[in-house]
Amino acid sequence: MSQTSRLPQGGRIDRARSLAFTFDGERLSGLGGDTLASALLANGRVLVGRSFKYHRPRGIVGLGAEEPNALVRLGSGAAAEPNARATCVELFDGLAAESQNRWPSLTSDLGAAAGLLAPILPAGFYYKTFMGPGAGAWRVYEWAIRRMAGLGRAPSGADPDRYEQRFAHCDLLVAGAGPAGLAAALAAGRSGARVIQADMDREAGGHLLAEGDDLAVDGQPALGWAAAVAAELDGMPNVQRLCRTALAGLYDGNYLTAWEQVTDHLGPGRGGGLPRQRLWRIRARQAVLATGALERPLVFAGNDRPGVMLSGALRGYLHRYAVLAGRRVCLMTNNDSAYRTAIALQRAGASCILADLRSDGTPLAAAARAAGVEVLTGHAVTQAQGGMRVDRVRLRKMSESGGAMIGGLRKEAVDILAMSGGWGPNVALFSQARGRLHYDPALTAFRPAGGPQGLRCAGGADGATSLQAALDGGVAAGLAAAADCGFDAAPLPPLRAEEPDVPADGGAGRVRAVWIVPGEHPVGRGPKQFVDFQNDVTAGDLQLAEREGFSAVEHMKRYTTTGMATDQGKLSGMNALGILAEMRGTSVDAVGHTTFRPPYVPVTFGAMAGRRTGPLFDPLRRTPMQGWHERQGALLETVGQWQRPLCFPQALPDGKREDRAAATRREVLAVRHAAGLLDASTLGKIMVEGPDAATFLNRLYVNRFDSLKPGHCRYGLMLTENGTVLDDGVVARLDARRFHVTTTTGGAAHVLDWMEELLQTEWPDLQAWCTSVTDHWAVATLSGPLSREILAPLTDIDLANAAFPFMTVREGLVCGAPARIFRVSFTGELSFEINLAARYGRALWDCLLAAGSDRGLVPFGTDAMHLLRAEKGFIMVGQESDGTTIPDDLGMAGMVKGDKGDFIGKRSLSRPDMLRGDRKQLVGLLTAEPRTVLREGAQIVAPDAPDPRPGQKVPMLGHVTSSYFSPTLNRSIALALVKGGRARIGEAVKVPVMGGPPVAASIAPPIFHDDKGAAARG
Repeated sequence: MSQTSRLPQGGRIDRARSLAFTFDGERLSGLGGDTLASALLANGRVLVGRSFKYHRPRGIVGLGAEEPNALVRLGSGAAAEPNARATCVELFDGLAAESQNRWPSLTSDLGAAAGLLAPILPAGFYYKTFMGPGAGAWRVYEWAIRRMAGLGRAPSGADPDRYEQRFAHCDLLVAGAGPAGLAAALAAGRSGARVIQADMDREAGGHLLAEGDDLAVDGQPALGWAAAVAAELDGMPNVQRLCRTALAGLYDGNYLTAWEQVTDHLGPGRGGGLPRQRLWRIRARQAVLATGALERPLVFAGNDRPGVMLSGALRGYLHRYAVLAGRRVCLMTNNDSAYRTAIALQRAGASCILADLRSDGTPLAAAARAAGVEVLTGHAVTQAQGGMRVDRVRLRKMSESGGAMIGGLRKEAVDILAMSGGWGPNVALFSQARGRLHYDPALTAFRPAGGPQGLRCAGGADGATSLQAALDGGVAAGLAAAADCGFDAAPLPPLRAEEPDVPADGGAGRVRAVWIVPGEHPVGRGPKQFVDFQNDVTAGDLQLAEREGFSAVEHMKRYTTTGMATDQGKLSGMNALGILAEMRGTSVDAVGHTTFRPPYVPVTFGAMAGRRTGPLFDPLRRTPMQGWHERQGALLETVGQWQRPLCFPQALPDGKREDRAAATRREVLAVRHAAGLLDASTLGKIMVEGPDAATFLNRLYVNRFDSLKPGHCRYGLMLTENGTVLDDGVVARLDARRFHVTTTTGGAAHVLDWMEELLQTEWPDLQAWCTSVTDHWAVATLSGPLSREILAPLTDIDLANAAFPFMTVREGLVCGAPARIFRVSFTGELSFEINLAARYGRALWDCLLAAGSDRGLVPFGTDAMHLLRAEKGFIMVGQESDGTTIPDDLGMAGMVKGDKGDFIGKRSLSRPDMLRGDRKQLVGLLTAEPRTVLREGAQIVAPDAPDPRPGQKVPMLGHVTSSYFSPTLNRSIALALVKGGRARIGEAVKVPVMGGPPVAASIAPPIFHDDKGAAARG
C-alpha cells in the first residue's frame, strides 16, 4: 500500500530513508523519523485494534503516551512485546507489528459479539457475578471472564535482550524537554548546578515539534531555538540530557525512576553491544516538572469510532510527519486550540467544518473563515457514525445551557473527526509525589497548588497556556531550583516568544465545560458515549455507579474501572470527574480527584529486573564445604539462597547407595552414640555493636540481654509487632559492647532489614550498629558424646565442662586458625559450634573428619538435624510457628521478661485473644501403632469425631507440624499445635488420612528424649 496520506513536502521526516514494516502481516512502508502510528496513518490505516470489553473497532486517538487505543504487539517469540503504544514506537526497517484483542482478524473479530451482551455487562458486573446464582454457574462465567480479561498476550520463553540499571545523583532533575524544560535546564545549567534532563522524545522541543513554522523565540524559529539550547546543554559538563527516557515514578525526597529505551528504535540485533533498555534510579535535590499539558477528548455518541482523534494529535501528525489523516474533516471544540488545527488542515488541502460549543465564538473564527474553514458557533456533533471508520457526523445547534440540542439536524460526510475538550496540566508525576491540586475553572482542569519541598512545576504542567508563559515559567523554576541548591544563578536575558493566533491574554480563549455533549438519546439509552476508551467505560456506566451508591470519586473509579488502565486516566480522568460532579450537583473541586500512581507509562519487566535474571535473580550461595558435599554425593536441598545437604548416602556392598531414610537413620544414631559433623555455615550471623547494643537487643527480643555476661550465650526469641514469633537464635555476648547474633538460615536477611529499620526509624538515638557476617564465618558443628575427645587435640581452648560450660563462648585456635567456639546444641547432645574465617572452612572440615575417623564421626545433613531437634522438642520457626503463634503457644512464656521494659510485640501479648485458654499449643503426638508416621500438616480431631465425608464439617483440634520416625526411640514421633494442648496431655485423638482409616494417637509432652538435657550439658 502506498503512503496515500503523506504530503509531498513538509514534516520532520527523512524522505531519503524508506523503511519497510508489516502490520498484521501486510507489508507497508514509512520514512525515517516516523512512529508506527504516523506510518500507519500515512498508509491510510486508521483501524488499529479492538477494545477491551466490547471488542469495538478502535483507531489512533493521540500523539504520544496518552494514546489509549493503539496498543500493538511487536516482534515474535520470546522477544515479543505486547501492549506497545504505536504512538511511541519509532519505526525501523523490518519492524513487525500485530493488532491485539481480536480473533480471527482485526476486521472480522468474533469477540465483537460481546457488544450484543452490553445490557448484561454494565459497570460492576465483575463484582455482581460473585453474588449468584450459585457456585456451579460461577465456574462457567469465571472461565468466560478470565478469557476476556487482559489485552496483550505475554511472550513465552526467556527474554533474549539485555537490560541495565544505573544510579545517579544530581542537583536538579528536569522532566521534559519542551520550551519550559529547556529554559529551566538552561538557567540551572549555566549556574553550574548538576542537571539531568529526561524526555520521552528522541529530540528536544516538546509540543513545538507538533506545531507549524510560525512560532519563534528571540527572532528565530522556535524549533531552531530548541535545537540550539539542546546543543548548548550537551556541551555543558554538568548537564546530562536523556532522550527516549520516560520518568516513570516520583517518590519521597525527589527519588525518581526513569525508563530509557536505548536501542528499541534500531531493531533487534542492531544495538552494537548496548542494552535494549535501561532503568535509572535518580536522587535529585530539586526537581522541575515541565511535563506539558494533555488535551482531553469530548464525550459524545460514537466518540470511539476509528478516525475520531484529538485535535492536537491531528495537527501534530500534519506538522511533524507530513500526514494528512483525512480530506473531509469535522472538528468539535470548546476552546481555541482546534482553530489552529482547522486552519493548518485547510491550508494542507483538507476541507474542514468546525463546530464550536461556545455560542459567542472567538476572535480566531475570522482567521479560520478566511482560510476556508466553515465555522459553526454554538454547534456540536451529536453522533459520529460509521463502521471500521467514521464516515459521517450529525450536527445540531446546542442550547445556551448546554443541556439539549435545538434547531435542525445537519449530516456531513467526513473521514476524520477531531475533538478538543480543553487542555489540562499533566500532573501525574506531581500527584505521585503527593503534591496538592486545585481545580481551575478557567482551564476546566486541576493544576498544581503546592508540592513537597524541592519540587516545582513549569510550563503547561503549571497551567501555562502560551509559549511565552511556558518560557517565563521554565526560567523562573530553573533559577529558583539552582538557588535552593546553593548556586549563584545569573538571570537569563528575557526570552521573547512570537506566537500568532494566540489571544491577547495569552490563553487558549474561554473554555466551555461540557462534560457530556447532548445527544439525540438520553445517556445510556442510545449509542455509547465513551469516557475511558481503554477500559470501555461509558457515561452511562458512571451514572449507574452513582445510582448504586458509588458516588465517591475513589469508589466510582474502582467500580467502573475508569482511569485504572495503563494510561492511569490521562484522557479519561478529568471528564469522569466533571460528569460525577454534574450527577452529584456539586462542583468539580468538591468532588476531588483520584491519585495518579506509578509508573507514568508501562515499564517492561526486563528493565525492572535489569541483570537480576536467571542465576542472578536468586543467586545460589555456597559454603566453603559445598564442593566436598557434592563430591560425596550428598542429597541437597535449597534453604533460602543456600544449598544444604539433606544427608550423605553411603555406598552399600552390593554397589547401590543408601536411600534417604537409611542415610538419615545412620547419621542420627551416630550423633546420639558417637559424633556427627554438620555444615552450619548457612546460619545467619549478625554482629551488633555499640554502647547501646544491649539496650537494642532488649527491645528486639522477649528476653533480657543487658544481664548476659561476656562469654555467655542465651537463646532469644524475636516477635513481630503483633506479638507473633518472627525468628529465633542464639545470642552470644563477646564483651560489653559486642554481641554475636545468630538467626535462621532463611530469616537472616529479613532480620537484618528489621534491625536496620528499627534503628533508623524508631530508635535513631541508640548507638548501635549491625553488620552481617554470615559469609565471613564458616561454621562446623561437632555434636555427640565423643565430640570433646575429637576436638580437644585440635585446639588450645580448655574444653572441660568447668572451664567451658554449656551456653558459653570461647575464642582461641582450632587447627591452627583463630576460631570462635559456641557451646550450644540444637541436637540435644554435647556440641561445639566452631566458627572460623570462611577461607579456612574446608581445611577445618577435613581436619575434623580426619581427627574423628577412628571414633565413628560421620557428616550429617539437615534431615538428621531436624529429626534430632524434634526428639528434643526444639522448634523450627516457620514449621512449629506461623503468623499466629506466640511464645506461650510454644511453651516459652517463661522467656518473656515483662519487667525489663518495652520490647517489640509486648503490648500485643496482652490482648484478650492472646490470653485465651483454647489457643493452639505445642505438644507431642505418639501414634498407637509405633511405625505409623503421620503426614505433616495433617488435621487432628477428637477420637469420637465422625470420619470426614464430602460436605460434612468436623471440628479441628489442631494440626501436625513435624513428623518423623525416630531411630533413637524406634518409633514414630510428631510435634503438633493443638487447642489447649498442654491440658490435654495423655488424651487420645485421631488423625484423618485421605483414602484410609484415621490414625489413632495420644497427646504427649513435646520432649521425647533426654527431657532433663543432661547430654548437652555434660
